[in-house]
Amino acid sequence: MKKIASILFLFLFGFAQAQQLNCTVQVNTEQLAMENIQIFKTLEKAISEFVNKTDWTGEVYKQNEKINCSMVIIVNSYASNQFSATIQVQSTRPVFNSTYASPVFNYNDSDFSFNYVEFQNLIFNPATYENNLLSVLAFYSYMILGFDADTYSLNGGSNYFQTAFEVLTVAQQGGYKGWNQNDGNQNRFFLISDLLSGTFDAFRQTMYSYHREGLDNMNSNLETSKSKILESIDILSGLHTVRPNAFLTRVFFDAKSDELVSILSGGPKISLSKTLDTLNKISPLNSSKWSAIKL
Repeated sequence: MKKIASILFLFLFGFAQAQQLNCTVQVNTEQLAMENIQIFKTLEKAISEFVNKTDWTGEVYKQNEKINCSMVIIVNSYASNQFSATIQVQSTRPVFNSTYASPVFNYNDSDFSFNYVEFQNLIFNPATYENNLLSVLAFYSYMILGFDADTYSLNGGSNYFQTAFEVLTVAQQGGYKGWNQNDGNQNRFFLISDLLSGTFDAFRQTMYSYHREGLDNMNSNLETSKSKILESIDILSGLHTVRPNAFLTRVFFDAKSDELVSILSGGPKISLSKTLDTLNKISPLNSSKWSAIKL
């Protein structure tokens, strides 16, 4: 009996530890004129438990190793258990030997419609389409894992991105927007397809070089690390040469533009004129930020 109890304890303990995300979930209903908001509170709790308690990888993460992230869902309309919303997904990763958390992924998805009945079970099976809510949450959970892994080793997130692509393939049968190439040129389909395409290898090289070779070494050699970050921007510039205005270039700067301004404005003085020209060329939408960089 004691042996059975011990096995059960180890199983439960292992299950509790086999979770990889530390995700803050918010369901925002400010755009709705409704008095009864209990279903939205229930939804928020259900999503939080689903994302944080699902074992996405089979690997055991210590509490301090879990990826800090957030999902903010803004509900635009609700009727008969049908939700129309947007979802803002963000993640960060710690910088070695510091208390700083660097933004890694920051993406707003406006094609987030789904059906949800209060208290329904949220159980994910990657091989089976259940509903659009589960598919979107699973997709972005794997995207968070993939982006994070890419910052620690070159192309380290490939397995997670491949799983995200498989989620996309299964979800296409649901008929919801965002999963197909005909739904626009900046959606879930192109996000994952571009990441897995060799054409956009420069983006993933930039993610690794910027974080692992640049940020993570700032505590030991600030000038060298800053130079590595400039080199990573040059790598991304190579993508611009092949694919001007690439979707992934926008994704990169949506997460990193403010951080870049801070990094390039502080620390040891190094030549930035070439880098500023590059930034204005590959990310003109952020030109006002680049002009604020203190040389």
